[in-house]
Amino acid sequence: MDDYPLLNVFWTMLWFFLWIMWLFLLFKVITDIFRDESLHGWGKAGWLIFCILLPFLGVFVYVIARGKSMGQRDVKQARDSEAAFQDYIRKTAGTAPAGGGSATDELARLADLKDKGAITAEEFEKAKSKVLS
Repeated sequence: MDDYPLLNVFWTMLWFFLWIMWLFLLFKVITDIFRDESLHGWGKAGWLIFCILLPFLGVFVYVIARGKSMGQRDVKQARDSEAAFQDYIRKTAGTAPAGGGSATDELARLADLKDKGAITAEEFEKAKSKVLS
């Protein structure tokens, strides 16, 4: 350990960290190229070739030229994911948004109709199996 001073360890760790950050940025740019709906085939191919053949220059030019829209696409994806997650929670918990009823409400309504004699037991079972499926 005497032949590798502490300052060299620090510089090695710094360069390793920067290399990892560079890889994250490169993969972020490549995934953004494919995610962008405003770019079409040749545009995507051009940016991808530019980022692969000249990675430092390609990524920096991409971030400068399209960085703002890259951030907007990230925000849109986060909002869409959150909306899908909230919709899943509503469906799972049985609290559908206004206008739609949950399966529990539908079963209660069917049981009430059966108790009032509006539907037969056979119709109740058919409707119940339809609601539960």
